[in-house]
Amino acid sequence: MSSFSPAPPSLPDRAVGFWGGLSANVLNMVGIGPFITIPLALTAMGGPQALTGWVLGAVISLCDGFVWAELGAAMPHSGGSYAYLLRLFDERKMGRMFAFLFLWQTLLNGPLNVAAGAVGFTNYLNYIFPNLGHWTLVALGAVLCLANTALLYRNIRSVQLISLVTTVIVIAAFGWIIFSGALFFDAHKAFDFPPHAFSLNTGFLAGLGSTTLIAVYDYGGYNNICQIGGEVKNPQRVIPAAIIGSIVLIALLYCGLNLSIIGAMPWREVMNSKAVVADFMGHIYGRAGGIIVAVLIMIAGWGSIYVVLLGYSRVPFAAANEGQFFKVFGRLHPKGQFPTVSLVFMGVLSALCCLVKLDDLISVLIVIQTLFQYSMQCIGVIIRRQYLKNLGMPYRMPLFPLPALLSLAGWIYIVTTSKLIYILLGVGLFFVGCLIYLVTARRTRSWPFAPSPSEQVSP
Repeated sequence: MSSFSPAPPSLPDRAVGFWGGLSANVLNMVGIGPFITIPLALTAMGGPQALTGWVLGAVISLCDGFVWAELGAAMPHSGGSYAYLLRLFDERKMGRMFAFLFLWQTLLNGPLNVAAGAVGFTNYLNYIFPNLGHWTLVALGAVLCLANTALLYRNIRSVQLISLVTTVIVIAAFGWIIFSGALFFDAHKAFDFPPHAFSLNTGFLAGLGSTTLIAVYDYGGYNNICQIGGEVKNPQRVIPAAIIGSIVLIALLYCGLNLSIIGAMPWREVMNSKAVVADFMGHIYGRAGGIIVAVLIMIAGWGSIYVVLLGYSRVPFAAANEGQFFKVFGRLHPKGQFPTVSLVFMGVLSALCCLVKLDDLISVLIVIQTLFQYSMQCIGVIIRRQYLKNLGMPYRMPLFPLPALLSLAGWIYIVTTSKLIYILLGVGLFFVGCLIYLVTARRTRSWPFAPSPSEQVSP
C-alpha cells in the first residue's frame, strides 16, 4: 500500500451559483426516495400517523441544515464534512482522525447512497416492464451507476446545466401528482387512523423512530452543495441559501405528496405497493397515467444518482488534496479539471452495491452517517465556536446552540430506535476505522504518535 502524500491544487473553477446549488440539493433530496419509501413509513407506524415521522424528520433536517449552513459558509471547501471535521477538531490532532473516519464511512456510504437510488429506479422500471427478473433489475441498476459515472466525466459547468433541467422535470412531476391527489382527496381515507394510533408506548416510539429514519433519508441531500463547496461562487451567501431553501421546499412537497396519496388510496393498499406513485396515478388515470409518472420518477431518480455521485466523488479527492489519502485520488483531468480516479472509484463501487436490498441500504446509510458525521458536526459547531468566530462566520444559525442540540438529539433518537444489527454494524465500522487510522498514524508518526516539540528540535 502506497503512503499518503500531498495532491495537486484544489479545484479552480467556482462555477456553481444559487440555482445550480439549489437544484443539486433538490435532486439529491428527492431522487427516487419519497416515491418508494411512503409504504415503508406507513408499515413502520401502522397507519397514516406516519405523517408525524415526516414532520419530525423535517424539523431534524432543518436544525441540521443550520449546522451545515454555518460550516459551509465558514469553510467553502470541496469535500464537505471531511474539510469541516479536519479543521473543527484541529487538523494536527483529533481533526485528522475524525476526518479520516468520515472518509472511511464515505467509501461505503457514498456507493450505498447511489445504489439506493439505482435500486429504486429499477422498481419503477419494473412497473413498466413487470416481467423483468430480479437479476436483470440488479444488472440494470449497476449499468445505471456506470452510465452516470461516464456522464460525470466532464467539466462541472455542463453538469450544472443537466441538474437544472432535471430539477424542473422533478418539480413539474410533483406538481402534477399533488394536484391530481387534491382533486380526489378524501379526508376519511387520509385520516383513517387505526385504534390507539397515538398511544405513547414503546411500539409507537419505535415506529416513530423507524419512520423518522426513513424521512430523514428522503430529506437527506440538503448538504450536497457542501460536497462541491470549492466549486461554488459567492459561497458565503449561496451555500446557506441553497441549504435552507431546499429543505423548506422539499418539506412542503413531501407533505403534499403523502396527503395526496393516502387521501385518494386506502393506506392499507398503499403499504403493499413497490411503485406507490405509479400505482396511485394508475388508480386515477389508468395504466397510461401510471406509466407516464413512472417515467418522470425514473428521470428524477436518474438525476438524483447523478448529483449524489458528483458530490461523493469529491470527498476522496479532497482528502488526497489534503495529503490524507492516496495521491492517485487527487488526480484532475488535464482539460476538464475534474477528479478522475475518485469519480471512477465511487461509480464502480456503487454498481457493486446494487446487490444489497433497498430497506437495508437505507437503514445502514442513516445509522453510519449519524455515528461518523452528523453527530460529530453538531458537537463540533458547539464546542469549537471560537474557532468558527476566528474564520469570520459569514452565516450564523439562529438561536444558537438550540438547532445544533435539537439536531443531535434527533440523530441519537433515530439510531437508538434502529435495529440492533444496524447499530452493531455502524459501531463495528467505527472501531475498524479507528484501528486503521491508528495503524497508519503510527507508521507516519501523525497524531497521536507525532513527536513532541522537544523531539522535533535538532540537537
